[in-house]
Amino acid sequence: MKNLNEKENSILGRRLFLRHLSLYTAGSVAVPAALSMFLSGCKKDFLNQEPLDAITSEEFWKTDEQLKLAVNACYIGLRGKPTIDLENMGDNTVYPSTADYLAISTGRYDFSLPTLNTEWVNQYTHIRRCNHFLENYEKATSVTAATLNQYAGEAKFIRAYLYSYLVFFFGDVPLVTKTLNIGDPELTAPRDPVQDVVTWILKELDDAAGLLPTSYASTDLGRITKGASLGWKAKVALNYGLYDVAEQAASAVMDLGIYQLYNTGNAATNYNNLFRYTGKLANGNNKETILARLYLANVSMHNMSREAQVPDQTSRFSPTKSLVDTYLCIDGKPIDISPLYSEASYADIFKNRDPRMVQTILSPGSAWGGKADGISTGATLIYNSPKFNADKKGCVTSTGYYFTKYVELSTVDFVTQDSNDIHLLRYAEILLTYAESRLEQGTLTQADIDKTINLLRRRVGMIDMNIADIAAWGGDLRTEIRRERRVELALEGQRWFDIIRWKQGELLALDVKGVKKSLIPQANQAYVSALATDANGYLIINTSRMFSDKNYLLPVPVTQIQKNPALGQNPGW
Repeated sequence: MKNLNEKENSILGRRLFLRHLSLYTAGSVAVPAALSMFLSGCKKDFLNQEPLDAITSEEFWKTDEQLKLAVNACYIGLRGKPTIDLENMGDNTVYPSTADYLAISTGRYDFSLPTLNTEWVNQYTHIRRCNHFLENYEKATSVTAATLNQYAGEAKFIRAYLYSYLVFFFGDVPLVTKTLNIGDPELTAPRDPVQDVVTWILKELDDAAGLLPTSYASTDLGRITKGASLGWKAKVALNYGLYDVAEQAASAVMDLGIYQLYNTGNAATNYNNLFRYTGKLANGNNKETILARLYLANVSMHNMSREAQVPDQTSRFSPTKSLVDTYLCIDGKPIDISPLYSEASYADIFKNRDPRMVQTILSPGSAWGGKADGISTGATLIYNSPKFNADKKGCVTSTGYYFTKYVELSTVDFVTQDSNDIHLLRYAEILLTYAESRLEQGTLTQADIDKTINLLRRRVGMIDMNIADIAAWGGDLRTEIRRERRVELALEGQRWFDIIRWKQGELLALDVKGVKKSLIPQANQAYVSALATDANGYLIINTSRMFSDKNYLLPVPVTQIQKNPALGQNPGW
């Protein structure tokens, strides 16, 4: 990854570890235990130059190089592949690799769930790093004002980004904008009201946008831009029903004239390729991704492809029937009213559907990484039907479906070998935000749809959305706008947040279902015979789920309440 310099961002480099120890706390610090083995590999004469357990802020904040290392460390706060893991909190996927996310999706958990404390601690750890940077960066008097502004904008954005996840999860949270030390009163203070924190986030993103450039040279690929700050502002505003603010911010991104949908001219592959190596920002043909966590082969990698189509285990991300049923038919109508839809066979489910379906969910006849459950055609495996036999000879699905989005087939056989970008904010989402904001204000027109949602549809060769047509077949425009968001952003870690902000928690209380049992090939019937089905014969994968009003917020972790009882607890927990 060229941006942030390969060693600086991905492994941070020896100099970052040595010089940036002061970012963990103010003043001199002890070397974290996790770094001791790394540091032991340094040359002895270098280690003797200064005490490694007492590198002070006064020795660090001087040069552009030092500031860049420090602000690069703030980028660790961007979630990367864990963003996709959040998908397992919703109803698009099941069988998560992190069991805590399954517990959240079912509503059967309490304030002792480990992931809750992990989320709380991680966000505040990275916030502290940003706070420390912003308290010290202006000490570098030899650095140009433009560079200082850029670095400050990056740190401000990341801090606001981290706070946005805190309020999305927990509502009221402590708003801490300085580094804290033992004895500071903020450590025992109550939480700040969510509306105050959101107001601060939006202002912080405005401030960051004013400091950041609109683009960078290729050597700084992936750094945070003005468009990212405005786009994240639109996202936060939409989440809290500030539709006029969201519309204005989304419009500001559109007016920059920098971003456009990824399109190589092939409607059959455009969408899927965006999430593969061909869509990496480093390749120079992706103008859609506004913010991404970039990964670099042999340096910093993730495991998404293998988790989706792991060839000797059960897939960690099995698409649900709910997601599969969401895709419209190519006539623009839902499957329950379109004459084009058929369930005569497993393969028929994928026919005559929104083309994004087969570019997201694996369809028969597609190239496949799941080994024995495919048909060999030379060097390529072709997917045929779902596998339920856990014999370690192929990828098992819990629902009858697999993802192809974010899957790079060349890496499925290997653990943690993916280096495709993880997209955190795309221009597609900006267009969806603009359309939804206009809808909720009662101002959405066909012209608005044509310049937003229909651009997404035309990229894949899907029929346009037409307000008059929706009314003619008895559809609801809000339902269709929300459907479009679910389809376009599937497997991008967004679904739980959308369900929560739409106050549709009842969806999470429904049974998670899979394919109709009768469509499973006879050779696999023995492995599903004991599985429960609903009245229509669809597999029931996860049941006894629950959702009540308290679940619209996660509980404050018990560990944090024990440390500071003044935090209190969210209603119902």
